[in-house]
Formats: sequence, C-alpha cells, structure tokens
Amino acid sequence: MRTNMQHNIFTTMRSLKLIDGCKGTQVYALNTTGGGGGGGTTAGSGAGGVGEKLFHQLQDHLRANSIRSKSSRNYQASNTPAVVTETLLPYGLPVSDLLEPQIESCLKFVDFIETIADVYRRIENCPQFEKSGMFIEECAIFRGLSDPKLFRRSLRSARQHAVDVHSKIVLAAWLRYERREDELVGTSSMDCCGRNIECPKATLVAGYNPESIYDPCICSRTPQGEFDDDLSVADEECSTSDDSGDMSFCIGDDEIRCIRSNIASLSTPFRTMLCGGFRESRRERINFTNNGISAEGMRAAEVYSRTKRLDCFDPQIVLELLSFSNRFCCDNLKSACDAYLASLVNEMEDALLLIEHGLAENAYLLVAACLQVFLRELPNSMHSPNVMKLFCNSDARERLAQVGHASFLLYYFLSQIAMEEDMKSNTTVMLLERLTECATESWQKQLAYHQLGVVMLERKEYKDAQNWFETAFKSGHIYSLVGAARAKFKRGHKYSAYKLINSLISDYKPVGWMYQERSLYCSGKEKMLDLEMATELDPTLSFPYKYRAVSLLEVNKIGAAISEINKIIGFKVSPDCLELRAWISIAMEDYEGALRDVRALLTLEPNYMMFHGKMHGDHLVELLCPLVQQWSQADCWMQLYDRWSSVDDIGSLAVVHHMLANDPGKSLLRFRQSLLLLRLNCQKAAMRSLRLARNHSTSEHERLVYEGWILYDTGHREEALAKAEESISIQRSFEAFFLKAYALADSSLDQESSLYVIQLLEDALRCPSDGLRKGQALNNLGSVYVDCEKLDLAADCYMNALNIKHTRAHQGLARVFHLKNQRKAAYDEMTKLIEKARNNASAYEKRSEYCDRDMAKSDLIMATQLDPLRTYPYRYRAAVLMDDHKENEAIAELTKALAFKPDLQLLHLRAAFHDSMGAYISAVRDCEAALCLDPNHTETLELYNKVRDQVKEQK
Repeated sequence: MRTNMQHNIFTTMRSLKLIDGCKGTQVYALNTTGGGGGGGTTAGSGAGGVGEKLFHQLQDHLRANSIRSKSSRNYQASNTPAVVTETLLPYGLPVSDLLEPQIESCLKFVDFIETIADVYRRIENCPQFEKSGMFIEECAIFRGLSDPKLFRRSLRSARQHAVDVHSKIVLAAWLRYERREDELVGTSSMDCCGRNIECPKATLVAGYNPESIYDPCICSRTPQGEFDDDLSVADEECSTSDDSGDMSFCIGDDEIRCIRSNIASLSTPFRTMLCGGFRESRRERINFTNNGISAEGMRAAEVYSRTKRLDCFDPQIVLELLSFSNRFCCDNLKSACDAYLASLVNEMEDALLLIEHGLAENAYLLVAACLQVFLRELPNSMHSPNVMKLFCNSDARERLAQVGHASFLLYYFLSQIAMEEDMKSNTTVMLLERLTECATESWQKQLAYHQLGVVMLERKEYKDAQNWFETAFKSGHIYSLVGAARAKFKRGHKYSAYKLINSLISDYKPVGWMYQERSLYCSGKEKMLDLEMATELDPTLSFPYKYRAVSLLEVNKIGAAISEINKIIGFKVSPDCLELRAWISIAMEDYEGALRDVRALLTLEPNYMMFHGKMHGDHLVELLCPLVQQWSQADCWMQLYDRWSSVDDIGSLAVVHHMLANDPGKSLLRFRQSLLLLRLNCQKAAMRSLRLARNHSTSEHERLVYEGWILYDTGHREEALAKAEESISIQRSFEAFFLKAYALADSSLDQESSLYVIQLLEDALRCPSDGLRKGQALNNLGSVYVDCEKLDLAADCYMNALNIKHTRAHQGLARVFHLKNQRKAAYDEMTKLIEKARNNASAYEKRSEYCDRDMAKSDLIMATQLDPLRTYPYRYRAAVLMDDHKENEAIAELTKALAFKPDLQLLHLRAAFHDSMGAYISAVRDCEAALCLDPNHTETLELYNKVRDQVKEQK
C-alpha cells in the first residue's frame, strides 16, 4: 500500500537524518540576538595562572569604563575598547603556516567503492566459520566513515558469526563499549542486556549458532526453589563415607576411601596405575603424600569421580583440583574445574586473582572469563597497572597466546581504546606493538603499522613514524604515504615530501586528500590551486576551508574569512572549525558570535583546549560572558524556542549549554541537546548527552525512555520498544509514546501498523510537553496521515505545528499541496521554509520537486553548494543527463559524489545506469558496494542477480 515507507514516515521525527549545520550569524551586526547566551553561572574549569590574571584584568577594565549597567538589555559590544579583544586573544590570531590537517588513524582507500565491493564479495563466498573474521575486516573499513551505524552493524555481524569463546567475549565487550555503558550510573560491567549477543554467560559457550544470537538469554532465570533443591542434593552427593570404597589414598595421616574404578576413569595414567600392571593395582592402600594434592583436594577428587559435580567445594579446593587434573591428565576434571571457576568470575578483584591461576594451568575458559571482566570494564581498566601488565609487553602476549587468548581482534579493541584515551601514552605504543605481532593478514598489517606511524607522529618521534608509515605502504596501504611525507616534512625534508606526494598523485587515481597533503609542501598560487582541487574532489575536507579563512584573515578580509569557514560549518560541524570561527569573531569584536561557537564546541567536546591547546574552552566562556547581554533561565527558554524554530541548530546548542551551566542536572535539557547533536550528525556527542540525560533522570519512567533511545540509536530496536512499553506501564508520558511510535515506524508499515503509530502519536500529544516537542509530534503525525492518504488530516497537523512555530512543518504541508495537485502552493510553502530556516539546503532540495526543470536545476545547485553531502541533487542531475542520452556525463555526476559520500541510492542508480549501458561488470561492482552498505536492500538484490546472470552469459 505504501512505497518507500521508511523514507516517508517520520523523515523529520526526532530529526535523525543529517541536517545542515548553521550558516552562522551575520558577523557584521555586533549586537545580534544570535549569540549563545550571556553570563550567569557557567560550568568551567576555573581561572588559574595566566588565565586568572587575564580574567581579573578584563573585569577591572570593565568596571573602570562602566560601559553599561547590569540591568541594561541593550548592550552594544561595539563600545568595548580594543584592549578587551587583546585580553581575549593572549596568544594572538591564527597563523596559516601553522595549520595542518591531521593524519587519520583508520584505513583509508584510493577507491573506497571497489574496496567495499570486494569485501562484500568475499564475505558472501567465504566459509561460514570464517565470516566473523571477514566482518571484523569490514569493521576496520567502516571505521573511517562518519556514520558509526555501519561499524556497529558489522561488529554485531562479527559477533553473530563468532565460533570460539575468545572472539565472543571480545566482540560482546566491544559492542557494550560502543554504547559506553560504563558511563551509566548504577550499572555493573557484568549486567546482561537480555540477549545472547552480549550476555556474559552466553559468550562463554563455544559453538556456531548465528540464528540464536538475538534470542533472550537464560542467565539468572533459575527459580529460587529449584536452586535450593539443587543445593540440598549437592550437599548429599558431596558427602563422603568411610564405609564406601575398595581402596584408599593416604596423604599424611589422612586416609581417603575411594572406588578404584571411579578413580581409574579420571584419566589414562590413573587407569594404568590402578588397573594395569603396576603394583598399585594390587594394593588397597596407596601412599599419595608427595603428589602435590592435599587430603581435602583428594576427597574432592573422590567426590567428583562419583558425582561429576564441583559446586559444593570451596574455590580454593577447585583450584587445587585444576592443578591436579593437569598433573594427571584428567581432561574431564580439568574441563569441569575450568568451567566452574569461570562461572565464579564476576568482579575485577576475582579476575585479577584467578587469571594467574588460569594462565599457569592453561585453563581456557577461566582466562576467558577473567578477560571478559577486564574488557567489559574498559576504559576504566585501561588505567589499572595490574590489568595492563597482562597485555602490554611481549611476554604477556606470549602467555595469553599459550592459552589461546592472544589475537589481532583483542589487541585491535584494546589499542583503539588506548588511542582514544591518550594517543601519546606508552601503553598505546605497547598495545600497538602487540597488534603488529598478531597481524597476519594484509589488511591487519596495514592497519597496525599505519596506526603506529600516527602515534609516533603525535609523539614527535618522526624517524620512527616515517619507518612505520613506509612499512604500512609496503603492506599495501597507499594512504600511509601521506604519513611518510608528513614525517619527512617534520624532519626538515620538505622537497622530499613534495616529491613523494607528487608521485602519489601521478601513480594513482587522484583523490582530495592527496592534493590537500601536497598543498603543505608548496606555496603561493600552487598551494591555493591544490587546496581548490582538494575541495573540488572532496568538499568534506575541512583543512582547505580553514587555511583559506585564515589566509583571508591575515590580509584583513575578515568578512570573507567568516564566509569561508561558514561553508564547511554549514554541513559539517566540528570543534576545530567552530574554534576558528570563534577566534575570528573575537578579532572583530563579535563576542556574542564567539560565545555561541565556544559553547557549541564545548557541547561537542567538553574538555576542548582553545588556541593551540593553551586555554580551556570553559575559561574562554568565563571571559566572554561579561561582554554580552545577560539572560535569565526564562530568557533562555525563549531564545531556545526562537532558534529551534528557525532551524538554527548551533545557536540552539549554545543556548542549551548556557542553561545547563545554571542547571547541570536537568535531564530534559540533556535530551534536547542530544536531538540537536543528532541533527548535526554528531553521533558520539549525542550519545554522551543521552547518557547524561539518563543519569540525571529523576524518575524511573523517564530513565527508561532515555535508555530506550540509547538502545535504539545503537541498533537495538526491539530492546528500545521494550523500554518504551515498560515506561508507559509506569506512567503515560509524551516521550515514552513518542519513542514507541518512532521505533515502530522504523520499518515498512502496513495499514494496520500505521494506524497504531497514529494512535501512539495522538496519545503522546495528550500528555504534557512543550511546544518544541509537540510541534515535532504533530509534524510526524502529519507524515503518517500523508502515507495513509488522509491529506486533510495531515494538513491540519502541519498547520497546528506551524501555529506553534515548528518551521519544518512547511515541508510537510508542501507535500500535501503537491499531492492535491496544488504545485504553486507547494512551491510557496518551501519558499517560506527557505526564508525562515538558517539551515535551508534541504528546503532548496525539496522545493526543486515543485517547479520546472530550469528552476529545479537552480535550486539543486544551491542545495549542493550549501551541503554537498546531500545526494538527491546528484541523482537528479544524473537522471536528467541520462534522459538526454549523455550516459558518460551521468555516470561522472554520480561518481563525483561517490568519491566522498558512499551512498546506497547513488550506488544503486549508477549500477542501473551501467546495466542500461551494457557495462555489467561495473554494475555488479556497484551492486556489491551498495549491498555492503545495506545487505537487505531489495531493489539492489534484484538488480544484482540480474546483472550477475548477464555477466555469466557474456562469459
């Protein structure tokens, strides 16, 4: 009944799709209302040392000049003397020659599309027991993309197809780490999520069973009465009787009666000794004093020989049995001891105590259980010397390897966290060195060597960095030549670095990062041409914009500098670009604009250090606050409402940051913060805000909602639905109904399901909430009505949303007009959205659907200029070229976008074009790449089967 339902329903719901960043306020108007909020109490690091002196100097200057009264609401920043700006910029202005792009630490490819097509092909064709390793390679490939969802999906697939216990514990811990559950107050590292995929008990069971991975696990489900009965039975079975048995083992003064056949069954050595030709086979009493086992241990062995149970013994006795089983080759007893001791490991203290026994006795499961605790405690356990000594040096890796627990996967996980925690630390270096020792496949060597090069470069050990980068390149990682060139440059060999990158451009298909790197090693016009080429090939690279902006600033073209940096901030928000814009704003005395950007970047990265790492961002907020208009909390709510309505996401973030400085425990504000960050495609920061919202929630039903969103955003839809339902069962609330509706709509809905989503949204709207959220709910409800062909009801929803200033509802209303064949009205609605919204690339894109071809072409050019990551304009232009029989130009249009934006729809369309042109091999490649991004995309699967048949016929 519905086509492309997932695309149509809730396209703006909670605004999870990539929305453009703010284009920036008008920097020439120094008294704008677009600032990030004024003074009030701010959460900062405090002023100390030089910063404190500057702060007091600034305050003294302000008091001396009495520029305005504290109650004034019309403060003009232009009246501030120049000395204030000098105080705010104690480290001067940015210098273009000091700017350089970071070397990325992930795998990076000249032809990404060919790479993902190849990995998809190999995953499909490899044996099932090798799939987990292939998905780990896919994880490494996806790690370099901005969207973490693809990486997490591959990680889940790797866990799904894992066979051995070692891989299962590492992958389950990694999945948990991706949600950063260590930051959730009141949770334990060994808490179970309820599904086999991450259950700490299910991971200790070996075997390949991919179908059951999402089934509910069975941990902690034994009824208490049944457990008590088992204990009583165990007590009876574990008792010994001196009357039973046909032989005895004498240990010191103790005599342990045994059944000869039972003891003989423990191992071949015992069978030979007790039932073979040895004299012990004819003795009733055997002296066993000097065989490394106590009388209590031997009694436990006797009980085990009869009952095959260990659960009635103290762990110390079981450890003694473990050693005994190794000495006398009692394989079954060893396995039982191993499994039983592994089941006891639940805390860090247990793990640190037992892992040494496990390593000494080669107890695979016990070591696995201890490792699991360490891994699920990350990143906190990374700072424990007692834990890290088990991993870091070569001898430690050898010990783990002897037990079957040293792998590339383990050290890949550990080294990634170490790099996030402290790139320059010795721990990071040692873990990466162990990673190189575990690397066997080509891609593993490329990654390990390259990352060691990146770390050495950060540590300013340039000769070592160059060697590692060159080794990575020899292993097949072309991008590592960029690192080698940078290391040469740092060592004073600029021309050698230039020649290296020049040869790279000559030898391979040019991509943006090649020209970006070469620009560092030339000057003048040649440098600017390289930067322009880098932007043309890959407009998502931020360094060219930053360099051009600073260069303009250096020749006093401040307005042009702001405009240049606004280009990248408009579609890709990052702390460094916001810092640069704030830096420039301070130079031109636009303190409100500077404060807005500093607050926004601190939302993305709370510990950010400004001005080349010399001033904490919080301290700069303290310095800027006295220079701008002061807002009360009520003022802030009004400002937030205005910015949210005008689709000013960066301005909204700044206001929320200000409000949280006054009320840091407000979970509702943290949640709003997460919504804004998701709109800006800042996934990591959004998840952090969600976790803080959950931690600060004041009621159970509210906490459940935030936990539901965390689960949903990390790919656990069913668990998110369960959280929403549990929250509703406690208290009916807007957010609980909204979460449930959103999660249900994340699939193709039939008519009945759509009606249920409508009911949920109506229930949400009946619950108390503010206009910002009600506007979103009305907008989403309108989308469902449109998909159900109830256009009048949809129009009512959109009008009600617009009445409470939900500006995005113009887009939905335009869709209704279009479906009613009122094309002019639809066009006018989108024009209103363009006029109101600061982030309006999507509005230009949508308006193009409601006008003729020439006007549509103009709108789509504007959309691409504002946000080159939007793919519809490329697809439209390619389709027009194809209609005009310009096949090569159509392919080129799609290829241009795919060079920096691997996208399912772009790949599918290019595959279809190749198919129509008879280029079936190219079509197969594009289908495989598309299916790597979404293995279940029905249309691509159909096309893939078709073109593969064509290739077979050609052969």
